[in-house]
Amino acid sequence: MTIEPRTLRPAAVAGMFYPASPDALKAELSGYFAERGGLAGGDADNVPKAIVAPHAGTVYSGSIAASAYRLLAPARDIIRRVVLLGPAHRVGFRGLAAPSVNAFQSPFGAVPLDRPALDSLRDLPQVREFDEAHAQEHSLEVHLPFLKMILADFTLVPLVVGAAAPEDVAQVLERLWGGPETVIVISSDLSHFLDYDAARRKDQETCRAIEALDGGAIDHEGACGIHPLAGLLALGRRKGLRVQTLDLRNSGDTAGSKDRVVGYGAWRFDEPADTGLSPEDQENLLAVAEKAVDHGLTHGRAPSLDTASLSEALKQTGASFVTLKKNGELRGCIGTLEAHRPLGQDTAANAWSAAFADPRFPALTAEERPAVDISISVLSKPVPLPVTSEADLLAKVRPGRDGLILRDGRHRSTFLPQVWETLTTPQDFVRQLKRKAGLDDGHWSPETRVWRYGTQNFGRKRSG
Repeated sequence: MTIEPRTLRPAAVAGMFYPASPDALKAELSGYFAERGGLAGGDADNVPKAIVAPHAGTVYSGSIAASAYRLLAPARDIIRRVVLLGPAHRVGFRGLAAPSVNAFQSPFGAVPLDRPALDSLRDLPQVREFDEAHAQEHSLEVHLPFLKMILADFTLVPLVVGAAAPEDVAQVLERLWGGPETVIVISSDLSHFLDYDAARRKDQETCRAIEALDGGAIDHEGACGIHPLAGLLALGRRKGLRVQTLDLRNSGDTAGSKDRVVGYGAWRFDEPADTGLSPEDQENLLAVAEKAVDHGLTHGRAPSLDTASLSEALKQTGASFVTLKKNGELRGCIGTLEAHRPLGQDTAANAWSAAFADPRFPALTAEERPAVDISISVLSKPVPLPVTSEADLLAKVRPGRDGLILRDGRHRSTFLPQVWETLTTPQDFVRQLKRKAGLDDGHWSPETRVWRYGTQNFGRKRSG
């Protein structure tokens, strides 16, 4: 592809934010990938739909960014388009800025832009061509070397986001969402120039908000990329995206002093298993769960649910888990693995049990209720996962995506996909799953059976 110089945006921060030499740059990034365990292998179906990664100089945030980019490797030949959104640092403006050029330069060669995709946004009032916003902006450019190393042939849809409402950004992302050929990348650093301990506290707050898909709980002090990030979170809430934290550190952990640090984080976002629940059905199911908990507080017993009042989707047989969190900490979780009653009834029963019958916690009190958030996971039908050994299971399980059921004789346990947020490697996930079942870490027998399932997750933040 021949690109005229006048239609090529030259690299603006090569030699400052990352090495300008291709050999030096490749060596540095390869080191970060090696530090994170190398490029991810396995099934291309396990590639995230969207990632959030930082945009500081690679010496500061390269390792954190690598934790997200390595996950795209299995889809190297499938991903053909990268939608890249980052905040404006150099020029103030409202809306989203698109470039007029045909390619962006990088030390690894030019990255062609998806001009038809950019042209498809022309009718949106919040999007305009504005090359000045791109000319010196680093929040997009620092991602290009990672993308060029990981992916084969791809085009780029780069948008610098100024002051823009979450729904304006979400509308753009929705239009560009595509299928497995498209990955979304949101560029953002976290807190800026706090001392080490204060930064860790602030970044943990931001992390919890991202995991809850709650952009309203994040401000400019929590993430410099708040505008593109809030747009993804707003759309992610509607789409029921699953979020997994991959890394959360700051410059005091990587290459700087601890007096004034900048925070960095990386997250993956996965589309849910298709349970057929519309946003309206999700809201109705959340109302069922909340009424069940509140009924238990006022009447001291589980409610009886009139299924005639439910939508057709909630009358269908379904299995759910209901999770309660108090100020971000687990306060109860009860669920059903095999569908045997209407989903609405199942959710009401599990919500009551999570509040008042989880043996790990005392019964919920009325005083606690204002600080308790409720979330629901609707399970897809568990599918047998044929495995011959633990090594075989570790090779086949899909981190961040699979819930697992393990059964061996009278021993049985399950972990929802959300557990990948804390047990991030297949080895840890399976080891703790066996412990939960009452089995030894090294146990495996001819009787061991495994099923996997997906979930559609949604909730409503009540506390704070």
